[in-house]
Amino acid sequence: MAEVQKKKAAIITTSTKDRNVSYEKIRNIGIIAHIDAGKTTTTERLLFETGRTYKLGSVDEGTTVTDWMAQERERGITIVSAAITTFWDLKKDSSVEAGHYRINIIDTPGHIDFTAEVERSLRVLDGALMVFDGRTGVESQSETVWRQADKYNVPRICVLNKLNLIGADFEGSIKSIRERLGANAAPVAIPIGLEHEHKGVVDLIKMKAFTYKGVEDHNLMEEEIPAELLESARKYRSELIEAVAEFDDEALNKFLEGVELDEITIKKAIRKGVVSGKFFPVFGGDNRTAESQLLLDGVVEYLPSPLDLPPVEGTNPKTGEKDSRDRKNEAPFSGLAFKVMTDPHVGRLVYVRIYSGSLSAGQAVYNSTEQKSERIGKLVLLHADQRELIETAYAGEIVAVVGIKDTTTGDTICDPGHPIILESISFPEPVISLAIEPATKSDQEKMGLALSKLSDEDPTFRIKSNPETGQTIISGMGELQLEVLVDRMKREFNVIANTGAPQVAYKETVKKIGQGEGKYIRQTGGRGQYGHCLVRLEPLGRGEGFEFKSEIKGGAIPNEFIAPIEKGIKEKMENGVLAGFPMVDMRAVVYDGSYHEVDSSEIAFKIAGSMALEDAFRKSDPILLEPVMKLEVSTPDEFMGDVIGDLSSKRSQISGTEKRGMMTVVLAMTPLSELSGYATKLRSLTQGRASYYMEPSHYEEVPHNLADLIIAKAGKVTMARGN
Repeated sequence: MAEVQKKKAAIITTSTKDRNVSYEKIRNIGIIAHIDAGKTTTTERLLFETGRTYKLGSVDEGTTVTDWMAQERERGITIVSAAITTFWDLKKDSSVEAGHYRINIIDTPGHIDFTAEVERSLRVLDGALMVFDGRTGVESQSETVWRQADKYNVPRICVLNKLNLIGADFEGSIKSIRERLGANAAPVAIPIGLEHEHKGVVDLIKMKAFTYKGVEDHNLMEEEIPAELLESARKYRSELIEAVAEFDDEALNKFLEGVELDEITIKKAIRKGVVSGKFFPVFGGDNRTAESQLLLDGVVEYLPSPLDLPPVEGTNPKTGEKDSRDRKNEAPFSGLAFKVMTDPHVGRLVYVRIYSGSLSAGQAVYNSTEQKSERIGKLVLLHADQRELIETAYAGEIVAVVGIKDTTTGDTICDPGHPIILESISFPEPVISLAIEPATKSDQEKMGLALSKLSDEDPTFRIKSNPETGQTIISGMGELQLEVLVDRMKREFNVIANTGAPQVAYKETVKKIGQGEGKYIRQTGGRGQYGHCLVRLEPLGRGEGFEFKSEIKGGAIPNEFIAPIEKGIKEKMENGVLAGFPMVDMRAVVYDGSYHEVDSSEIAFKIAGSMALEDAFRKSDPILLEPVMKLEVSTPDEFMGDVIGDLSSKRSQISGTEKRGMMTVVLAMTPLSELSGYATKLRSLTQGRASYYMEPSHYEEVPHNLADLIIAKAGKVTMARGN
């Protein structure tokens, strides 16, 4: 125990001493990848090389720093993104100034169920390491996280991992990055040997070989390039220079004049290409080894500091016009809350990326998104599950804040005298639901509190009550996410809950224009209630959501009653008409109605709006929509026929097959409702040798015969088609 405490104290002392590095020597990076490409292993080695840890952690043994949750260690997967700060000393002959650099690392999950963790991390990062399995190159989730990084213009370094394993394919992996991602990528290092013969890399800029003796060895030995690799190294170096010369005037002039480029000039050109988001250097090898020292140099030399990026842009909430903040300590404070979590020791923690100015404990700030004032309680630096109290944080830092109650994921907090709203974070809609109830009456109140805290942490986790059954329904991105959340309720909140079978998150919508009337009249002893409106429903395209419009003219309905009509319509849409599923992709237009000078009220028009929507919906050719998943099954060739046959029986649309490493991948679009228990079925079909990956793709109309069964099961009356 004394040894552990001593180690914790050392970590805190070191980080406190080293915090005051200059602004240009900060790197905020994320590690992103497909499942099992080696993100957490890469993070472990980076921490080991920088002296943050003294022993290499193992995912298999559950001893990694960033996978600190009990569920992560038991399952061997990353569930929540973990932030940790470390430091690296860069030597001379670099594209940037040599010295002591601070690297803030966020290790993200690879499973699609936890895609929100990747999305919000990328929103606040300045750069990323994109890790690929060097046996298969680009995989499904690789494409998804690459698109997420593109959305937020995050510069990236590509890392081919696992080139020491059987099936390693260096050239094929680079080809897949270029072709499947459309990336302008070129290696800056090539492996010395593949599979069990791998023992180091050739640095194409220095034109030197770097080898190591053992996995836990810190020493990277510089040697001459092996004779058999010299020609290949020259070819790849030539490709690299040709790819990056255009990003730097000096490099381009030398290249065009046929002059040999020196090491510094090449590195400066690479850095400009990476920072601009137009070039992606590729490192490759075994991330468990001292080769990661070259990767750390690459992070510092090629990925941007906060100063390398343009001013952060937002909107002035007072004028609605565009506004911006320089990424400097002297500018007014602005930051984005990108994550919320509940800590058993300090309570509610809000993770904040500070873009400009500084933030101190006790400081008053303004939540410009919610238009509320907040006061900072405490500030902490994050070291995975460790916390370090600090007094002040500065531009470019990622910290956690204690004490702010109304700020949640995606909100902007800023200087009250200089308000700004930064770009928020968008998350995908849940695709699967299940009913949940407390095991005992004593768990009832605790369950509500636990669910509230968990939904505060995870924006893709939704809770609602079914008014007809009284059940609590929880929804998310996949069965694994919901399973983990229910497990967390038991462990962290001591709530035991029973859950029903997973249910697909169907939606309801309309196919044609229909009109409906809502008239609510109640006469009691005193003042009555009167609300009357006519509503027209119009179908919208898939994914367009909902629009409300008023075409009231001549005062048929007073303006103060239009908003209640909209509210009534929206509330009705949450629990639809066909089978109680949410309504989407339609426009509601209130175009006529009437009112009573004495009896009309907001509540009456709210109820009338709800009634009009239901009437119009029934006349607009209502249909059910179901989530369709993008499915990729990796299987040995001998089982491919069985896999395709089984998928065809599940209403799948097979779009093709492709070879990835030693496996064949079957690509399909499959309704989620057909995939219950698919993992077990696939194992039995392929003797446990196949695996699959799926992610939400889009919504499609449910065939009429299946829709009638779903509606009947929900206790609704089957509706005539084409009304």
